[in-house]
Amino acid sequence: MSQLQTYEEKLQTLSEGSVRVSFNAFTDIRWDDPDYAVIPDDARWVLPAVDPMGGHEWYLSLPLDRQIEIGKARMANIAKVGWQFENILIKGVLEYLVNAPNNSAEFRYLMHEVTEETHHIQMFQELVNRTGADVLGAPRWFRASQSILPVFGRLLPEVFFTGILAGEEPIDHLQKSFLRSGVDVHPVFHRVMQIHVAEEARHISFAHEFLARKVPTLPRWRRQLLAVTYPIIMRVLCDVIARPSRQFNKQFGIPRSVAKEVYWRAPESRKLLRDLFADVRALAVETRLMNPVSKAFWRAMRIDGRPSRFRSEPAPKSA
Repeated sequence: MSQLQTYEEKLQTLSEGSVRVSFNAFTDIRWDDPDYAVIPDDARWVLPAVDPMGGHEWYLSLPLDRQIEIGKARMANIAKVGWQFENILIKGVLEYLVNAPNNSAEFRYLMHEVTEETHHIQMFQELVNRTGADVLGAPRWFRASQSILPVFGRLLPEVFFTGILAGEEPIDHLQKSFLRSGVDVHPVFHRVMQIHVAEEARHISFAHEFLARKVPTLPRWRRQLLAVTYPIIMRVLCDVIARPSRQFNKQFGIPRSVAKEVYWRAPESRKLLRDLFADVRALAVETRLMNPVSKAFWRAMRIDGRPSRFRSEPAPKSA
């Protein structure tokens, strides 16, 4: 979008995009196509190396049937966490909009986003159902907070939409990595990722635009609060989205030492963790939330590094 556009014009562009290109969970995925059937011993459920677990020597040493079982459960769990996160998003957005003025460009766009996220929830749960993997999704504490976190949409919307970015950026990065890698993943999972990435681009764009517009207008104490909580929110919600819960690891027999190394102690996984947040580091610089005090929190969360030069800039191959 052109930098010359006003905030309202940018939202109008996003709203028009939602009208022109949108998906339905049950008409745009061929769930009952034989090619999409989930059958036993399908090696396309084996985790590829682009997933942190997929490249670990412990996982690669397992028999093929165990690799398939864990891979299928991992992909189903990603979907389950995705819809649990979007459940909070929808409720928080509605909290934010309750006092929206008439003719609000934010109201129109965000209701498009709510509609799309509703389809994502249906799409993700249908994927879980088709795999047959009995996964729980997010950690217990996150599921227990489903009625608390949305309140921030009304009370501290800048914190709420920071949280939205913190969930959307990691899953978008990981799904794009799957799609760009060219690995032969199961077609139903591939199609779900395609749809989610296509629509999530608008959702991420809105969250960036919202914070870029709103943060400079906040009272000083709220800007200072956001500056130090921003990297904490990013890291905590990244772990919710990208890291399997302890329950998942126990359920599928993943050793604690392996889980700790994969998320995020191994050098390649530490680099991935930092790469996930290049765009939001750039946003922090743009909104002046990156300062000497907040930089210490970025380092403490181990998500510091170079900001991206433009949104979705590919990560450098070297650490």
